[in-house]
Amino acid sequence: MTLEDLRRFALARSLFAPTTLKRAIDKLGFVQADPIRAPARAQDLTLRQRVRGYRAGDLERRYADLGIEEDFFVNYGFLPRPIHALMHPRKARLAWSPARRRQAEAVHAFVREHGVVHPRRVDAHFKHGRVISGFGGASSASTRMLDDMHYRGLLRVARREAGIRLYAAREASPPVADPHAVLDRLIDVIVAKYAPLPAASLAQLVRFLGGGVPQWRSQLGRSLDRAKQRLAHADVEGMAWYWPAGEAMTARGPDDRVRLLAPFDPVVWDRRRFEMFWGWAYRFEAYTPAAKRRLGYYALPLLWRDKVIGWGNLSVSDAALVASFGYVSGRAPRDAAFRRALEEELRDMRVFLGVGKA
Repeated sequence: MTLEDLRRFALARSLFAPTTLKRAIDKLGFVQADPIRAPARAQDLTLRQRVRGYRAGDLERRYADLGIEEDFFVNYGFLPRPIHALMHPRKARLAWSPARRRQAEAVHAFVREHGVVHPRRVDAHFKHGRVISGFGGASSASTRMLDDMHYRGLLRVARREAGIRLYAAREASPPVADPHAVLDRLIDVIVAKYAPLPAASLAQLVRFLGGGVPQWRSQLGRSLDRAKQRLAHADVEGMAWYWPAGEAMTARGPDDRVRLLAPFDPVVWDRRRFEMFWGWAYRFEAYTPAAKRRLGYYALPLLWRDKVIGWGNLSVSDAALVASFGYVSGRAPRDAAFRRALEEELRDMRVFLGVGKA
């Protein structure tokens, strides 16, 4: 077995044949979300590669009918409801003060009374004021409270309006009978999405799971040990790799496709694996000062056949798609098949975004 075998296996299992939106989310197990839209949000860019006829915003429009929840898993995103339920009741690491608890109880009663609420409605009623965020800016204290209550499982996201989360009360979850079994199941979800994983990346993702299940953070080390015994694995070039037990390592030959991938697409999410597979370092630079960016504000990895050969920066200006590209080798492939495939991907992107051609 070689790194090339692992790379093709990763592509074949992650870039499955396009299906329905619900089936794609169920198959992925988790879709990471990001609020930046350049040219679309990460969740939409991820799903467009895996859902037939997907259009930007379909997830938000159809959210209430899909049987999914927004919540924190290894990152923030969307999960099928049965997986989401495994993480609750969630016990946050920091306990509320008595005053904070009373405030939360009042907000909870207000939400139960009104059904689905916009943060502005809560803020108008309680006038909680403003707080300083972790980035140094001011934000609504009511929004911060709603976020905290959502994380603790008191509220759920009912839907979004113009990207803003609207909240409803969430039914309390019964206590978990067997935390070990639950952690095993959640790690299996992680592996099913991101495999094949080098050992260090598997350990990193299990640590990240501590954000989704802070009540069981101390048990994650033992859960990782169990996973390594349970999962299929192989040593490749001196490194242990893991993938779902019972899953045969299959691959397909590279097709003549160009794909512009989201920065958090499961194909490229693991930057450690990315470098091993494609021999260069991809970095997400949206929060990097402009003068220090090498790739661009929201550079999308450019997959050609089975290699990520560069990146694209896309935007919409005057209802038209504007695209620029960079290549690891310094120039685009010269063959006509690449040019046709790139134009087809840009055509599909325009349909996905609902814009014309620049």
